[in-house]
Order: sequence, then structure tokens, then C-alpha cells
Amino acid sequence: SQVQIVACLATAGPVQTDNTVFMTNMCGGSTIDGNEIEKCQDGLLSIVARCKLVNDFVGQGYGTLDLDLAEECVELIPGSAAKINDLGPKVCVGAGTGLGECFLTKSSLSPEQGYECYPSEGGHCDFVPRGALEVELLEYLKERFGGGHRVSYERVVSGRGLANVYEFLAEKFPDRVDNTIHEEFLAAGDQQGRVVGVNSRNEGSLTAQAAQIMMAAYGAEVGNASLKFIPTGGMFVSGGLTPKNIKLIQGMDSPFMRAYLDKGRLNSLLDTVPLFAVMTEDVGLRGARVCAEREFIAMKG
Repeated sequence: SQVQIVACLATAGPVQTDNTVFMTNMCGGSTIDGNEIEKCQDGLLSIVARCKLVNDFVGQGYGTLDLDLAEECVELIPGSAAKINDLGPKVCVGAGTGLGECFLTKSSLSPEQGYECYPSEGGHCDFVPRGALEVELLEYLKERFGGGHRVSYERVVSGRGLANVYEFLAEKFPDRVDNTIHEEFLAAGDQQGRVVGVNSRNEGSLTAQAAQIMMAAYGAEVGNASLKFIPTGGMFVSGGLTPKNIKLIQGMDSPFMRAYLDKGRLNSLLDTVPLFAVMTEDVGLRGARVCAEREFIAMKG
């Protein structure tokens, strides 16, 4: 009998109920249609019996269920693993090309069915400045992107966001610009964030300041998500920028953790939330496999 493939594509964008997705971060946008992939008879696509589209962070969310917490994660709050409530919601927030967020819940009446993951576009929520310099950053970004009255967290907390922050600082503090780094930055195209990140270890530099601002905003938004969902099953900070910037994330005095814990009267609530930095970057791939397995089981009836 002919081999059949059950596929799952974890895609960056809101997935519609008709199994299509519009990828918002592609130049001009791009649509993927899982139904058309199933119908396609070209090459290996002809043996795809089912093509399930999920949001890329749904993939990340299911992937967190496959993590070895001791080997693949860093506890950002000591004792986090011991605090995990097996029935509690889980949340995953991760910065990379964009800023993704998702949440998982388990039924207390039927816990044997495991966790179900739900997508979110929380990374596009309004960026809120936390100091005078960030107020200026907000105004700069509003003018640059034509937002009028708002910009999203993703404009600050992402690879492209890191580049945006650096550009703001370079314009505000021209006397502190390192010309060699700046020329490399201008020539880097869509890799400008990487240039800033690689050079962020230069203490006192604009690149270092840009990374600190981005990581503080990252911590603030992860803290916001913790307040909204109270994920006693675990808050997982994932994405490609997390392991690359762990020194700015780990430690109670890091820019990330200071902002994460700066929640006024509800600081104590965050003590109940197990908090982890995910140090592996294949979490989304693992989650896509989990989703494909679920589709396969459903097809078999």
C-alpha cells in the first residue's frame, strides 16, 4: 500500500478555521493553505494525506511538554521545578524573529487527556515604556512605523526589535556611535539584529544598552503574561534570543528579572509561578511532531 504522510506545519501567523494562515511577518504577507497542500499531486506532496496548520507558538507550547527541565532549561526563580502544579496552566513566551505567546490548559475533570495548547497574538499588544528613555523610544517608533498612538511589543522585543532600539539610540546619542559597528549594521539587511546582539558584550556601548533595553521590555511582557494567566504549571521563556542572551535574563539583578518582578502590589503573586528559560531551539519542531501524532490518531479513529 502507498505510504501516506500526516504533516503539521507550525507557521508564524494566526491560523484560520479553514486551515489557512496569513504569515504577517513575510514581506507583504503570504498565505499558506493546508487544504491545497493535501490536494497537491506534485512529487512527495502527493502522499500527504493530512496537512494540519498550527500557529508557530502552538508548536512551541506543545514542545514545552517534551522538555527535560533539568537538562534543557534554566530556573530563573530558584525552586521553580518543585513549584509546578500538574493541573495548572502553562504559558510560553519567546522572542526570535518575532515575539510569540501561547497558553496551555488541562481539564481538572479529565486530566488524563493532557494539555491543550491555544494560540495568542499577545506579542502584538501595546508596548508600554517603563522609564523616560523608553518614553522617547515609544515616540520614535510611533513616528517611524506610523502607529499614531501605539506600537507593539514585537517592535522592541525581537531580532528586528533589537535593531529598532539600536537605531533609536544611535540617533539620540550620535557621539557614542562606533562607526565600524554602525557601518556593519547598515550593511546587514535583515540581519541587523544579529549585528547588535554579537556586539552587545561591549560594555558601555550603544549595542549593549540596546540589548539591556530589549531584555527589560522582554521581562516586563513575560511578567504581564504571568499576571494574566497565573501559569502555576510553568512559564517558559523560549525563542532564539533567550539562550543567546541568557546573561541578561538569568539572575535576580538582570534587566529581564528586574522588569519581570516589578509588578507593584502583585509582586508576591509571581512567587507562585515556576519560571524557566528554555535553552534549546528545537521546541517548535518537537511540538509540530506532537500535533502530527494527534492528527494521525484522530484519522485512525
